[in-house]
Amino acid sequence: MRKSVVIVALILGMPALLWGQQAPRTYVNRLTPIKNAPPLLNDHPDYIEPIKTGPRFEAPLLIDDKNADLDVRAWRFSYNARGIIEAPNRLESKATAILVVHPWGVDDGQGWKSPEPAGAAFHCTPFKNRLTVKHMKDVVNPFLKKHRGRVGLVGYSLPGTADAIRGKLYRSVKHQPNADERQQGTKELAARLSSFSYKGQPIPEKIVISSDKPAVDYFRQFPGLDASAKFNNDGFWNLPIPVAKPIEVAERDLVFYDADGYTVLRDFLKKQGIRHVLLAGYSTDMCVCSTTAGYKNLRKDFNVFLVGDATLATFPGHDTPRFATSAAVSFASLDLFITQVSWVRLR
Repeated sequence: MRKSVVIVALILGMPALLWGQQAPRTYVNRLTPIKNAPPLLNDHPDYIEPIKTGPRFEAPLLIDDKNADLDVRAWRFSYNARGIIEAPNRLESKATAILVVHPWGVDDGQGWKSPEPAGAAFHCTPFKNRLTVKHMKDVVNPFLKKHRGRVGLVGYSLPGTADAIRGKLYRSVKHQPNADERQQGTKELAARLSSFSYKGQPIPEKIVISSDKPAVDYFRQFPGLDASAKFNNDGFWNLPIPVAKPIEVAERDLVFYDADGYTVLRDFLKKQGIRHVLLAGYSTDMCVCSTTAGYKNLRKDFNVFLVGDATLATFPGHDTPRFATSAAVSFASLDLFITQVSWVRLR
């Protein structure tokens, strides 16, 4: 009888073993109060407002890979638990990808610029774009450099498809460019971006409004964001959007294109043995959640950790992304684990 039980147990665990996974285990959801806990996301307060709310709880180890060499502490918020829950995780680096959503290279010196006098792209004004580029230099690029070579993949998502120019610049799921192609792609990118006229119409001087619905008429003719050809000039969105200059793209880094769809991204990651994703990028409240490489897609198939201080939200009406990013990350924590750069550590 005992032999039969053992045989049945082995058979039930066989699919996991065949795929190199550990057999299922029962997770004890024990929450231990944390006293005098320091603020979360406190390392880069210029970019994200630290989170100081309580209560805070410690949960047992969640992910425990057999060949773990990467410690990732993370937290989520639960209304039902009435607080923030922190949990340690032990990941295998080679089964982990770092993905950066939409690091658009605009107003970064490569030639793609915010159209004048009223055009809008990326974080929508030259000032906000320069601040975003600084965040890439201060936070995202050092994070990538630290873990590149250890993790299974470093990748970026960009709009569109692998056009003739970006196909020469960046590795994709279909092509690995050589040194000559990269050099040629760099020249072609500079020529294409510099040849465009970054001039659009100014904001309207006069707006015809009705007597009964002036606000309706006003906003219909002068919305808060119009990134059409009217202000950006025709053809602006057909230009090849590069990865931003502060991010030092390595030869084996890979670009995923939104127009290829999530299935292409998912299948490629799985083929590479990726099970965990450390997610960074721009804009936390929009692209990072809802585009092809956004967490709403990825969390269905991978263990996703949003790197809270390696992302920036849109911040209209403000001269700092601190509060908007903190709010966007907090909202994401309802359905997603949040970590931070300093919590991702080699064992």
